[in-house]
Amino acid sequence: MYKQKLVLIGNGMAGLRCVEAIIMNNPNAFEITIFGSEPHVNYNRILLSTVLQGNTSFEDIAINERNWYTKHNIQLFTGETVVKIDKETQKIKTDKRREVYYDKLIIATGSVPFILPVTGVDKEGVIAFRTIEDCQKMIENSRKYKKAVVIGGGLLGLEAARGLLNLGMEVNVVHIAEHLMERQLDSTASILLQKELKNQGMHFLLQKETQEIIGNERVERVRFKDGTELEADLVVMAAGVRPNIQLAKESGIDINRAIIVNDYLETSVANIYAVGECAEHQGIVYGLVKPLYEQGEVLAKHICEMKCQGYQGSVLSTQLKVSGVELFSVGDFLGDETTKSITTFDELDGIYKKVVFQGRKIIGAVLYGDTKASTRLLDMILKRQEVSSEEKGALFQTPGTTEGLIASMANHDIICNCNAVSKGAIIDAVQNKGLTTVEQVKQCTKASGSCGGCKPAVTELLAYIQSNLSDEANVQKVMCPCTTLTEDEVVYQMQLQDLTSVQAVMDVLEWGNNEGCSICRPALSYYLGMIHPEYETRQQTLFINDQKNATVQSDNHYSVIPQMYGGMTNAKDLRKIANVADKYDISQVAITSEQRIHLMGIKKEDLPGVWADLDMPLSSKYGNTVQNVKTCIGEHVCQCDKQQSLSLAVDLEKRFEHLLTPYRIKMGISACMHNGAGSTTKDIGVMGVDRGWEIYVGGSSGRNVRAGELLCVAGTNEEAIEIIIGFIQYYRETANYLERTWQWIERVGLIHVREVLFDKELSQQLSQRLEMA
Repeated sequence: MYKQKLVLIGNGMAGLRCVEAIIMNNPNAFEITIFGSEPHVNYNRILLSTVLQGNTSFEDIAINERNWYTKHNIQLFTGETVVKIDKETQKIKTDKRREVYYDKLIIATGSVPFILPVTGVDKEGVIAFRTIEDCQKMIENSRKYKKAVVIGGGLLGLEAARGLLNLGMEVNVVHIAEHLMERQLDSTASILLQKELKNQGMHFLLQKETQEIIGNERVERVRFKDGTELEADLVVMAAGVRPNIQLAKESGIDINRAIIVNDYLETSVANIYAVGECAEHQGIVYGLVKPLYEQGEVLAKHICEMKCQGYQGSVLSTQLKVSGVELFSVGDFLGDETTKSITTFDELDGIYKKVVFQGRKIIGAVLYGDTKASTRLLDMILKRQEVSSEEKGALFQTPGTTEGLIASMANHDIICNCNAVSKGAIIDAVQNKGLTTVEQVKQCTKASGSCGGCKPAVTELLAYIQSNLSDEANVQKVMCPCTTLTEDEVVYQMQLQDLTSVQAVMDVLEWGNNEGCSICRPALSYYLGMIHPEYETRQQTLFINDQKNATVQSDNHYSVIPQMYGGMTNAKDLRKIANVADKYDISQVAITSEQRIHLMGIKKEDLPGVWADLDMPLSSKYGNTVQNVKTCIGEHVCQCDKQQSLSLAVDLEKRFEHLLTPYRIKMGISACMHNGAGSTTKDIGVMGVDRGWEIYVGGSSGRNVRAGELLCVAGTNEEAIEIIIGFIQYYRETANYLERTWQWIERVGLIHVREVLFDKELSQQLSQRLEMA
């Protein structure tokens, strides 16, 4: 199979997140080459300030070590800069005269520091704050010199200033505006911040404009336009960054402030894309990690030819990483005549909170002194959620009541917005993998591994899980009240001791209740069926056979469902059904959303006659099984050919009929992108596209609707069936009883599921074991 050549210019966070997603989406599609101007592997630039402040080491901020590149067959060239793009021949050239051809090219060159255009910026002791080398220079300078001036009172400048204080330097922060961080804070929060940082030892010169840097070979003083001067033997330029677009400009790619891209991160030149700080989308250049990651995910899907709606822009948030300061801002925190706000100010404890509303929806906020509600606030804004009175109260709780805020979050609420890690995913990781520290949570789930802003929330959640206050602390600790064993321990002992009946399990494992309970008996029966396939057949007592079964109703009457594979039937079977309804006075006949006919209200004594007269296969909705497949037949809006999707539905129904599963599985097959069967909200959804079938998993159409995640794209019906067989069997073998597909996917990880299903040998074994069931 021919692999396209993919070249990435830039070894930073945005480009590498895109490459990671490409590998996840289609690991065999591209031969990947990466060029990075810096002599390092990919590292977390956002955490440079924590390195400078002494809280983290350089080694700790590496994201992908060299063995990761090797593992994925990526050719990495560090310390090498791409200097030319030949659009006609689709070739790049580097400063080391290396030439590489590409089929797809991603420009992720990021930003360069903005150096003030004043006299003296080339003197020794004037440095930027952008790279590992810049950090090292500051640390080295602090050993010899003691007077530092930081030009720029924004986020980057204040983080650099705090680091220099920690290194023992006297620090003056020079800022052109009236207030610090004026783009991220209102005046109240800014004044509080300045007061706190002044108490820490920083000095501030506001509304000052630098005119000249004075000195012989090395900086000695900084002169301002008002004629005043300030002594300095180290000047850090932290007055912002500019998109690094020189290469794009010289290559004839359309630019404005940055490289202009559309919703799919395409530039004006075919097969060339841009992502991250060097890209401009709808007039906006983003410099924060979450938007860059979102762009990378979209580009990865597009470049792998997967369906996606494109990049729609991002809600921006800011978290200051300075020891002793809790500060967060998001969205429109100033408001206007169309908005209203709730503000609290505890001057005694230095806590200020302002939340801006438009109607009952939050559109912006500033938190100072207590940022524990920041993750919840950001999640509410992103979801455009209407806020109840109770939720408003939780947002304005005082410090010390964090447990209530953490407890009130639903498991699907996002803790780490940069990496989309939910509360439930962290709980599952902590419980199932024995995690005890924030660092372990970060390594396992990536939560707090990007901007670090959610680290307080992760810390609080971890403490909450481990506390007696947490219901989650005891989730899945024991299987049921009848035993002290966990579910995993019970299954392990069943296999180890070759236990073959429910009673044997309860006797040998010393059940407290000899008869079991409503929780353990069905679970044990299910696990026995998985361990001993013949047990499942022997215990199937819900129906006599596929032509003699019924489901009891609440009024003690019965319902019978004639089988219609794929929702298809014929005139002969319809006449049979109509005749039976007449003969046995069945007045309740319904066509369900699953395109099946239900005969309801049948008397028990009439069942043998109904079965005999129908003389056709019957479906059963009872129990946890693979349910009837919903198709898009009858969809009047769409005129697409549905024959292939109906054929696939029939095949799948016949394969999985009466198959027991941990929880019932709903499937939908849509012939085309119109999604007539609602495939994206099913446990397994299949949607026809021009390249075959997109397969979605983990959806739910219940009270809390969940969109399924794209598992893969299958080129043919046979490939789709093979993937679905493997998915269902792996779910049957590794999910806990009554664990839904989306819960299982959150626990084990979609990437892991893909790895199993794309392994030919494992996939064949799963298929063989399902055939035995």
